[in-house]
Amino acid sequence: MRLRRAYADFLALQRVAQVATVDRRGVPHVVPVCLVVDGGRLYFASGKSGRKIANLQANPKVAVSADEYTEAWGRLRGVAVTGAARVHARNATFRRIRRRLYAKYPQYPVEAAIGDRDSVVIEVTPRRVYAWGFD
Repeated sequence: MRLRRAYADFLALQRVAQVATVDRRGVPHVVPVCLVVDGGRLYFASGKSGRKIANLQANPKVAVSADEYTEAWGRLRGVAVTGAARVHARNATFRRIRRRLYAKYPQYPVEAAIGDRDSVVIEVTPRRVYAWGFD
């Protein structure tokens, strides 16, 4: 599925998104991530030993959600994407997305470096997209 330009632009501007995964027993796990959008796909990084990585190895289905809240509920906006995840380690995609994450989040290299040996990049290919507040 192609991610509409307005949705991709919205997600690209967000500083944080929520990622939901499930383990083999179907137990959900939701965590915040720093997100970049590239070529209609969503990307975030993680330590190799993170729970979300174990979950994605057991079940590659994933959901990503980001929204802008306001007390004026008529102006609420958000995008939720469900899709399939692919884990990248020590390859060209890993390096390209690490550069993009470092550019968007300058604190990343010092506060939570994405190391070749201990980190991975997760690519989310959208299968369904749900959006609100864009019309």
